[in-house]
Amino acid sequence: MQTNQVEVIYEWLDNGTKMIADDRQIPYIEALAEAGEAFFLREIHHPLSDSATQKMKDLIDKAHFSECNHESIRKAFQLAILKGLKNVAHPNRQMTPDTIGVFIGYLVEKFMGHKKGITLFDPAVGTGNLLFAVLNQLGESTGKAFGSDIDDVLLKLAYGQANLQQKEVEFFNQDSLQPIFMDPVDVVISDFPVGYYPDDENAKRFHVKADEGHSFAHHLFIEQSLQYTKPGGYLFLVIPNHLFESSQSEQLKLFLKENTYINAVLQLPLSIFKDKENAKSILVMQKHGEKVKAPNQVLLAELPSFSKQQAMLEMTVKIDHWYKQEKN
Repeated sequence: MQTNQVEVIYEWLDNGTKMIADDRQIPYIEALAEAGEAFFLREIHHPLSDSATQKMKDLIDKAHFSECNHESIRKAFQLAILKGLKNVAHPNRQMTPDTIGVFIGYLVEKFMGHKKGITLFDPAVGTGNLLFAVLNQLGESTGKAFGSDIDDVLLKLAYGQANLQQKEVEFFNQDSLQPIFMDPVDVVISDFPVGYYPDDENAKRFHVKADEGHSFAHHLFIEQSLQYTKPGGYLFLVIPNHLFESSQSEQLKLFLKENTYINAVLQLPLSIFKDKENAKSILVMQKHGEKVKAPNQVLLAELPSFSKQQAMLEMTVKIDHWYKQEKN
């Protein structure tokens, strides 16, 4: 295939998306989801004008996704999604940066060892960028994956990517804080939306709910994630730095103490956030279970800028050393 696979795939996606968006007069982001479906099914399911139909058929004939690297497909989709989101700013439609996805993939690999058939779940899956970054990194060692999101447009994009990347993923289009019809998994990964949850009635089911007023959605997401984690399973969560200092943090701290062992809190580099108020960390927890014990020492670290290779190498050596002492 041509030299830069990502550019070639992006061109297929972009051309198909623009064709559908212009012909049907719909937003680029919605047309991208339809284009992804058309490329996978190799046929057009939504009505287009005769000339657009012919052009789209020609493009489908030319686009050979099955010959492409899965990571190239993910990156090309990411570029197209960023283009689509540029014109429609939406607070809960922010994609998890690639660098975070790759680092979480490294952590999952480290903590899960050589286990085969690992099942994963992302309860705030969005476009699936974080989930696919981790799945592509784990390669053959993964089993089935699951994703849930209330945003149907984002979920259609995730569905299109899963098909074109040949990943076995089951998606749930629902409020992820309502009961989900799935079995617990080995690993939960997520970058939760931060803010208040409007459904006070549903929030009453949770231990970490607020005593009065709206509960924090990100607190409820943590409890919900644990609900769908197997005993002894791991959670790798992107959390706000102020998680344990908020007005509702006492209930959360108590709940985590009773149900999990915190293994690591890794502060992400401030340089990747527009302002320090929104800075985040990666929280690594293990759910209580048979033969599961607390680490002697929780790994606390500030991650260097991901672009500083030497500093990142030293950080991975530090994590390796901690892991050997604690887990072996």
